[in-house]
Amino acid sequence: MAPSTANLAIWTIAAIATAAVIIRPFRLPEALWAIGGAALLLATGLLPLSAGLAAIAKGLDVYLFLIGMMLLSEVARREGLFDWVAAYAVNHAKGSPRRLFLLIYGVGVVVTVFLSNDATAVVLTPAVFAATRKAKVDPLPYLFICAFVANAASFVLPISNPANIVLYGDHTPPLGQWLASFALPSLLAILATYGILRLVEASRLGQACERDIEQPPLSGGGRLALAGIALTALALVIISALDRPLGAPTALLGVATTVAILIARRAAPWPVLGGVSWSVLPLVAGLFVLVEGLQHTGLIGALTSTLRATSDVSAPGTAAAGGVLLAVGSNLINNLPAGLIASTAIAQAQPPKMVIDALLIGVDLGPNLSITGSLATILWLTAIRREGEDVTFWRFLKVGALVMPPALVLAIGARLLLGPAG
Repeated sequence: MAPSTANLAIWTIAAIATAAVIIRPFRLPEALWAIGGAALLLATGLLPLSAGLAAIAKGLDVYLFLIGMMLLSEVARREGLFDWVAAYAVNHAKGSPRRLFLLIYGVGVVVTVFLSNDATAVVLTPAVFAATRKAKVDPLPYLFICAFVANAASFVLPISNPANIVLYGDHTPPLGQWLASFALPSLLAILATYGILRLVEASRLGQACERDIEQPPLSGGGRLALAGIALTALALVIISALDRPLGAPTALLGVATTVAILIARRAAPWPVLGGVSWSVLPLVAGLFVLVEGLQHTGLIGALTSTLRATSDVSAPGTAAAGGVLLAVGSNLINNLPAGLIASTAIAQAQPPKMVIDALLIGVDLGPNLSITGSLATILWLTAIRREGEDVTFWRFLKVGALVMPPALVLAIGARLLLGPAG
């Protein structure tokens, strides 16, 4: 097959597979379409098998991270930790749905900052659903918090989003330098996202919620699950400061917590394992293979040349335009593979730090536009479906189109105002 024809075929397959992940034809799982597109690239020889396997291997740290978080979430759900947290939140809202909204948003910020945006989607979402059920309010406005804050607060710390580690590769800035660059942009993104989401959902927050509900006792297994989550958060902060991979420690702590609870209860592991959404892993692997196919079309080389040339002309202009374009692009192919593409281009082009920081903001915050923009929102969608809720692509887009752009403009604008060094 001629190079131009092969490139066209790769782009076509990647586009169809990505669209199918978004639209879910015949309501088939997202993972099926990502895997199907990846398999087609390999079966037709458009992508060598060795390159496909290498692409899958690139995601090892992400897979391990997700395994740990999903295990923690499932055992916490089974041990009643989420019901306990839910009752606590509802009682402290004191009958005010607006106070409950603010309380959940604040918890979402903390979970995202110290456990990552994926943890907010996986761990916090079931707790929020339980809280709204106890409060007897419409759950959707509060569930939206989990989706949007997961991205809005995802660049406070390097560990707040796996995409941060992906984009910076082995050169993540020291914590002090990181905060100098991202503290103000993060604060503005968090506040703007809260304010606009609160306005968008205002009409759904009118009904009074339950108060003074019975606080269930926390079981021994629930205490073990809470301790496991807290220990994981502490470990992630320490490991991030040491600039070490996060996946293996997260998986280890997730497995250890699960085993400890199962031993204490003398229970079989199969119900827990059966409750985990394992399909997320092949979905991520399929996206990595699709992106590897795009790289074989010469995409990285073109992006590298453009990034180098425009940065030489105007670093602030490149930062602003690049951040916005990458934010939009993350919604087309998911921000994790988009971060991989950007990371490779950055490593080759060596643009100024201002440009890199703006690209990171685009990768992290841009996915608040659509439901498939980040792995966190896909995990969130999986979590709410388990609870009997669902949100279509267009329903999410209507909210995201209002919430994301102002937060993105404020965050990137603040980063540019901080100057070259951040």
